[in-house]
Amino acid sequence: MSNLQSPTVLSPGVLIPVNPAIEDYMRSLLNLTDHPALLEMEASAQKNNFPIVGRLVGVFLETMAKTVNAQRVFEFGSGYGYSAYWFAKAVGPTGQVICSEADLLNKEKAEQYLGSADLWDRIDFRTGMAQDIFAQTDGLFDICYNDVDKGDYPEIWLMAKDRVRPGGLYIADNVLWHGRVAVELYEDMFPGWTEAIIEHNQLIFNDPDFDAFINPTRDGVIVARRKAA
Repeated sequence: MSNLQSPTVLSPGVLIPVNPAIEDYMRSLLNLTDHPALLEMEASAQKNNFPIVGRLVGVFLETMAKTVNAQRVFEFGSGYGYSAYWFAKAVGPTGQVICSEADLLNKEKAEQYLGSADLWDRIDFRTGMAQDIFAQTDGLFDICYNDVDKGDYPEIWLMAKDRVRPGGLYIADNVLWHGRVAVELYEDMFPGWTEAIIEHNQLIFNDPDFDAFINPTRDGVIVARRKAA
């Protein structure tokens, strides 16, 4: 008899990929000095039900960025700078994180948070549609990070994949979409979003120029490494 437990079911078509007890254990292993700005961002997200990647994924993003010695990161969808906090830590004082966000108020919040953490000088925070900002930005990136509206995921992948330098990473959040990608019957939050995420994931795993893997932590984070020439 197997000792493996079935995944926890929240409601029809929604799954928790990783048992919450496992994630609690993983968080207990993190020996971090919590910066007040980080705690403020997390408290604000909890109070206002604002979606952020959370501590475990944040540390994962920082680790991935350090692994490829990232110096130039582009974020599709930055909110008020939570994921940028982790990328900015990773790129160091000589690196740059280009953020894109439609809401000007979120830019003001990001400047407050990341400024107090002494990371704002590593941030180029631009407001507007992420796709437009990316199209107006030249060059290759060590990391392209995608966290926009999920219906746009296939479009973002197709835009970004050729702008990731060889050996660099494309990373996207929410690629398990609360387990909806793995079940036949589900109730989507917005029409077409689950189908878009499924298409996005298939495009990446079928691309011969990339090696890809999904970390199931929280809501699933895909990491695709562009193969060296």
